[in-house]
Amino acid sequence: MTRQPPILDTEDLRARLASASPPTLLDVRTPSEFAAVHIPGSYNVPLATLREHRDELTRTLDAQVVLICQTGPRAEQAEKALADAGLPGVHVLAGGIRAWQAAGAPTNRGRNRWDLERQVRFTAGALVLAGLLGNLVVPGLEWLSAGVGAGLVLAAVTNTCAMGNLLSRLPWNRTGESCPTLAITQLAKDR
Repeated sequence: MTRQPPILDTEDLRARLASASPPTLLDVRTPSEFAAVHIPGSYNVPLATLREHRDELTRTLDAQVVLICQTGPRAEQAEKALADAGLPGVHVLAGGIRAWQAAGAPTNRGRNRWDLERQVRFTAGALVLAGLLGNLVVPGLEWLSAGVGAGLVLAAVTNTCAMGNLLSRLPWNRTGESCPTLAITQLAKDR
């Protein structure tokens, strides 16, 4: 049986943020997603950076941490990485920033950009279409479509996304990131 991370809904998080000792908010989305919209006071530590610096984060953070992503899966992966590194009691915002916005909770907004999930849908669709239409010119290219379909099934079964991980490393998804450990350094200073 798969271990489920501790989940907070938007109302629980709002109450904790209004308390005398609010939790630290770590947003594990790409810097461009974070720049487009984020919860005030949150720190942007992209999932790949969090995985790379999880031991440092474990020493810096206390147990009052809530992880945020677009809809939940990346935050769950981040929670597992921190739990495996020895940081207990880290929570995940149920439904991510989308649920937070749907509840009318406060956000800071910047330039609107495509979120990573939308980029994955576009790229997968474009590759499937290219495979099917390209097969008219280059026989056998339909296997590209089959490969993308298999990758999407694997992504759903494992709740991970290789295409999303690759897309997150592209320049437009790293906008605003001057140093990959900037948020971690700021966290340490704020403690």
